[in-house]
Amino acid sequence: MGALDELDTSFAAAMADQAFLDRMNGLRAEYGGRPTALYRADRLTEHAGGATVWLKREDLAHTGSHKLCNVLGQGLLAQRMGKPRLIAETGAGQHGVATATIAALLGMECVVYMGEEDCRRQRLNVVRMRLMGAEVIPVTSGTRTLKDAINEAMRDWVTNVESTHYLIGSAMGPHPFPTMVRDFVKVIGQEIRWQMMERTGGLPDAVVACVGGGSNAIGAFHEFIGDPDVRLIGVEAGGSGIASGAHAATIGGGTEGILHGARTIVLQDDFGQVIPTHSVSAGLDYPGIGPEHAWLADTGRATYLNATDEEALDGFKLVCELEGIIPALEPAHAIIPALRIAREVGEGGNVVINLSGRGDKDVDEVARVLEMTDVKASEDHA
Repeated sequence: MGALDELDTSFAAAMADQAFLDRMNGLRAEYGGRPTALYRADRLTEHAGGATVWLKREDLAHTGSHKLCNVLGQGLLAQRMGKPRLIAETGAGQHGVATATIAALLGMECVVYMGEEDCRRQRLNVVRMRLMGAEVIPVTSGTRTLKDAINEAMRDWVTNVESTHYLIGSAMGPHPFPTMVRDFVKVIGQEIRWQMMERTGGLPDAVVACVGGGSNAIGAFHEFIGDPDVRLIGVEAGGSGIASGAHAATIGGGTEGILHGARTIVLQDDFGQVIPTHSVSAGLDYPGIGPEHAWLADTGRATYLNATDEEALDGFKLVCELEGIIPALEPAHAIIPALRIAREVGEGGNVVINLSGRGDKDVDEVARVLEMTDVKASEDHA
């Protein structure tokens, strides 16, 4: 509790310090590449046959995802607190890459915990982290995925709290982490608001984002919570389908519980034991969800759908083939549901999809899952 109290106090002081905010906002622009573009996706719009579809291009941010917003804020905060060592957990590797990047920028030691299965699925990001000087520790316990990486990171933090900041990667965990992460990523929604006003003269009819722990979604949603005419729609990982039990759709198939220090919605059995999850996407393969998302679902302010692995791969291919953009598998989950919503909204409306990351890291896994056996033969021939 002492470490959390220290973090809470330090975070509040930093956010009230204009010099801290100026440095963070300056690095966001000059180093991170913000604001990211809001792109009108004409061919996806034509395919959907309804509202105009827009892509918020977080994949164009430095390191290739929205994660840099959060790690930049937390990295500067850790430096301000006099903590020279950063640790992080990562699933798809995007948060780990972003943390390694900030550690290199600020001259800090960096250790990243990553499930052994995720190291296999996201080999490219493991290499990227190591190139920037981070130590990547494969976690071999449990399902060898994100939940187990978080467990190990928390054990490290409580052991080394005097020198170490746990740079948590999503809007989850104990207070103040959900608030802190949200406040560092809410710039996504703030940019969507002014970009839509500038391009269309009004707010979007719907904002759609994928949800695992929920950082990119809360970043896109928060700005619009007070605008009831803007539909907020999160898309969870439906895996092989909710009925199969092999999924990571926490709101779709979970119950109220406690996980990693937060009271939220959890995938658990009748005895409160966390159950294994499944998703084709390493970044969504988590049995809990950020507590603010649980509140948004409970109050009905946001709606949470789910997309199966098959639908995510269909969305992945559509964005590649129609727009020439390779999305990460995480936001690919939001594509097919968003196109259905665009048809519901109809012509004249506007639907924004938060394209939270780029898909370079997923190319090998997609080729494996889609059994693209001709790729190797073509390479050999070339």
